[in-house]
Amino acid sequence: MDWVHKPHMPVAYPKLYLERARERGVPPERVLQDAGLVPEMLADPAARVSPLEFTQLVASVLRLAGDEGVGFEVGAQQPLTAHGSLGYLLMCCGTLDQAARYLQRFWLLRGRGIQLAYKDEPDGLVFELHSELPMPDALLQVMYQLILTSCYRGLLFLLGGQNPEAEFWFTSPPPPYFERFRQRLPLVRFEMPSTRLRIPRRFRDHALEMSSPDALELAVAQCERELALLGVGEAGDDVLSQVRAAMLLGPGGYPDPEALAERLHLSPRTLRRRLQAQGGSYLRLLEDVRRRDAVQLLENPALEIRQVAELLGYADPANFTRAFRQWTGRTPSEFRGMRLGR
Repeated sequence: MDWVHKPHMPVAYPKLYLERARERGVPPERVLQDAGLVPEMLADPAARVSPLEFTQLVASVLRLAGDEGVGFEVGAQQPLTAHGSLGYLLMCCGTLDQAARYLQRFWLLRGRGIQLAYKDEPDGLVFELHSELPMPDALLQVMYQLILTSCYRGLLFLLGGQNPEAEFWFTSPPPPYFERFRQRLPLVRFEMPSTRLRIPRRFRDHALEMSSPDALELAVAQCERELALLGVGEAGDDVLSQVRAAMLLGPGGYPDPEALAERLHLSPRTLRRRLQAQGGSYLRLLEDVRRRDAVQLLENPALEIRQVAELLGYADPANFTRAFRQWTGRTPSEFRGMRLGR
């Protein structure tokens, strides 16, 4: 994964963490020293740091400031303007759906390490997060908290302060510091199968007040230039994202690697090599999408647990129950009862 050493992350992001550490009584110089970084790398507002450097810095803030809720704090402080050209582009969009699709297309402008997948599902609009960089769980949860809270703040701005009726999902149990933030966040669900932000689908075509087609065209061109300069390609060129989006549950189950390769106009060997280059694999993605689809299927009371297991490709329902417990800490029956209010 050579990309972890390349400067993709705008310095505006680590600076927000350094400011949070300063508020907690830890000088930025001490954080940088602990992370093995030099102050000069943050002096240029247009500079970028690598994903590895960024995670090292955030880990140092956690270690020195002792505040694991920093993800919620920093996310709440990130206006759309903190995201540079990408933030301006989102403000120029005509609808929320258009903004979400551009966010996914140019997601790599905000850096790498966490992938975002936008899904227009029957029961809502979903922004799902997946880590592509191994990191300690506490650090990963801070990253997820930051991104979901930042996206929520952006939603509020784009909707003119209208309540988007959003909810956050986290795979982890409730952290001990969560009560400090409960009143400032939308509905939050813990121990869920995936990490996501979801809002009702009726907001999909909501007209945005700051829409400007001419300015949007210029903003898209600017974002394309910035991606070209970074040499990372568009998020749409990300094989992990493409494969995850293509792994849809059909009557015959999920597509196998050969079918996916054909759909992406690649040889199976090339697909496998590109997934490995991004730290992924077919089996890992299969587990991700099974976990994703299990939640939706279990919310249908007409389906028996045995039928859900069969649809997901588990010949033995006990194997499905075992996998689901590993994902959520609950059995499928317990999860269904919780979701359906039983």
